[in-house]
Amino acid sequence: MKNYRVNVNGNTYEIAIELISETEAKAAPAAAPAAAPAAAPAPVAAAPAGGEKITAPMPGTILDVKVANGQAVKKGDILMILEAMKMENEILAPCDGTVAGVSVSKGATVETGVVLCAIQ
Repeated sequence: MKNYRVNVNGNTYEIAIELISETEAKAAPAAAPAAAPAAAPAPVAAAPAGGEKITAPMPGTILDVKVANGQAVKKGDILMILEAMKMENEILAPCDGTVAGVSVSKGATVETGVVLCAIQ
């Protein structure tokens, strides 16, 4: 029996593998399929058409949303925290304005290019 640690989509699993003979493998019953991973939380609301859209620079998980709809922000203010590859990345406001829509919630998993929020 050999133990291995496997990383799949950012989730670490520990598995044990046993070497068996070819005849044992043919006689073994088929294993039950693994349960499907939990679905990511749905976005809070779609970003409005106008204004500057702030997109995810990389895939990751939203750890914290620091702004709300209608909140005034200045260039450089922290909008949200994105965790990617075990690092916390601050998503900053690229300009002064008002948050016109927040498209993600805390705990959401996002891909590169997904609209996180919009500023007008």
